Amino acid sequence: MPTLADYPKVAVGKVRELYEVDDEHLLFVASDRLSAFDYVLDTEIPDKGRVLTAMSVFWFELLADVVPNHVVAWDDPRIPAEVRGRALLVRKLEILPVECVVRGYLTGSGLDTYRRTGSVCGVELPAGLVESDELAEPIFTPTTKAPIGEHDENITFDEVSGQLGAHLAERLRDTALLVYGRAREFARTRGVLLADTKFEFGLAPGGTLVLADEVLTPDSSRYWPADGYQPGRVQPSFDKQYVRDWLTSPASGWDRSSNTPPPALPDEVVAATRARYVEAYERISGRSFADWPA
Repeated sequence: MPTLADYPKVAVGKVRELYEVDDEHLLFVASDRLSAFDYVLDTEIPDKGRVLTAMSVFWFELLADVVPNHVVAWDDPRIPAEVRGRALLVRKLEILPVECVVRGYLTGSGLDTYRRTGSVCGVELPAGLVESDELAEPIFTPTTKAPIGEHDENITFDEVSGQLGAHLAERLRDTALLVYGRAREFARTRGVLLADTKFEFGLAPGGTLVLADEVLTPDSSRYWPADGYQPGRVQPSFDKQYVRDWLTSPASGWDRSSNTPPPALPDEVVAATRARYVEAYERISGRSFADWPA
């Protein structure tokens, strides 16, 4: 059996690490790290990497008829035992330099931008929308991909077209909207609202558009319980918004404008965050997290 040391590390992200397996494959490893407000927190969330991997596998399998994805296997002899359960064997792709954000509801940074400009990423929206309003149609609101410690910046569809060409930009937008729509409808059958999410895509040899990275996890998506949903207020969530809310509360003692790293998370916040991630996986997939490889 190989060990992780047998594979060259080729990239480190906020949460994930990439290792080269061979000329065609990478090992995509999710850690228990958590990022918030462009910082990687000192405190890890136990089992988070396993939840992200299990959730991604579920969605990649469910959406395989909508768009090809980069997963080769999640249980393969080439995956070292030390990272089994939180690693995927994936195909190498030419990753596109755009974060494909899709919003079905207005909240977070999208709401902030709307309040200032009446639009999000160049998409004009009706006047009078409030926190957590459902949009008439989901919107494609892409961003740049910023290095660790820097902030993704909103860009317009025209800017994506200028960067990638109109044809590829249209494929990217239309596919992201299609994937979001399918996922949103499925999540609703599980009593969960998919407020927004972000996708990454790459190109396979021959130009096929391929869904990559993780997909529809609590790290990259906002999930709200459908029961009790009410526009005009912040919704309870199954994602890392719980950590963001604690960090910006008086309890944390952290001043976000101070340019100092966030404090360590207390044990109760760690436990509650883990519970939310696990609940998101189990409610949406219908599977027990206890059955996922450790």
